[in-house]
Amino acid sequence: MSLRNLIHFSTKRCRFASTLSVREALNMAMDEELARDKSVLLMGIEVGRYDGCYKVTKDLWKKHGDQQVIDTPITENGFAGVAIGAAFNGMRPICEFMTMNFSMQAIDQIINSAAKTYYMSAGRLNVPIVFRGPNGGTPGVSAQHSQDYSAWYAHCPGLKVLMPYDAEDAKGLLKAAVRDDNPVIFLESEVMYPKEFEVSDEVMSPDFVLPIGKAKIQKSGTDLTIVSYGKAMHTVMEAAKVLKENHNIDVEVVNLRSLRPLDFDTVAKSIRKTGHVISVEESWPVCGIGSEIAARCMEDEKVFGAMKKPMMRVTGCDVPMPYSMPLEAKALPVVDDVTDMVKKVLGKN
Repeated sequence: MSLRNLIHFSTKRCRFASTLSVREALNMAMDEELARDKSVLLMGIEVGRYDGCYKVTKDLWKKHGDQQVIDTPITENGFAGVAIGAAFNGMRPICEFMTMNFSMQAIDQIINSAAKTYYMSAGRLNVPIVFRGPNGGTPGVSAQHSQDYSAWYAHCPGLKVLMPYDAEDAKGLLKAAVRDDNPVIFLESEVMYPKEFEVSDEVMSPDFVLPIGKAKIQKSGTDLTIVSYGKAMHTVMEAAKVLKENHNIDVEVVNLRSLRPLDFDTVAKSIRKTGHVISVEESWPVCGIGSEIAARCMEDEKVFGAMKKPMMRVTGCDVPMPYSMPLEAKALPVVDDVTDMVKKVLGKN
């Protein structure tokens, strides 16, 4: 290739890639939806004038004003109820919790008012609302602020539950959640907010929306399937690199994206391809998302028949999150936990 053609090729490639942090992707998604549809509201503690506790809602109040971006009192049960009432009456609220741990203050509203109303009204009353905020482990905030609600909320009929990994997931899934006519739990990670990812021009477009209920093959591979989601995906992708470079093991990584509805078809296809599977999550092991995957593997004869070894799980420890930073580091899965489990399943320890 000539120097001129090489320069032209490189320039052309750059036009099709931008770098976007998860924080910026979430902000962009809300900005676009607030501008597109005046029935969209953003409500929560400090989401407006203060630009949000984590600056995810930066400048949205300045752009869209008091009618669409509403600072609320510190009363999760109260403003969640107000948001649900607005959804009953034709609005599309985005209800932000400063952390999803505080959503426990509003659990009656979320489950008994939002999740069940469409069913109990015989389909006459939709509840188009998004409950979003940081979820799971965050350094140094102890047990009451570090719970992972992925399995908690995925257990409940009437809710859709999404947990993005990268900037593409964050933008496309949040826009889909806002447009959905059902209550959606949107679980983010405070640790992932500043992480930057390369995205295509398509992702940067206001028209970019991802489908709810569709997993993504984040990395193709042949030797073993790793199923994961959310922040744990960051650990998995690092582990996949180590396995390839140091052990010549080529894993396939399935990013679930959507926990309810769960795209088991994509998981099943990958397992039939590789013959081996593990799940990786930061949540507790009992009744977790990995447990659900394992159960479905047992119930699907074709998947079960394709598995050369039993499915194994890598999870957070079955303890409340320690406040001590060294103990906290041991309570969540790390790269070595994933690589060791992969090697164990493949008999390469």
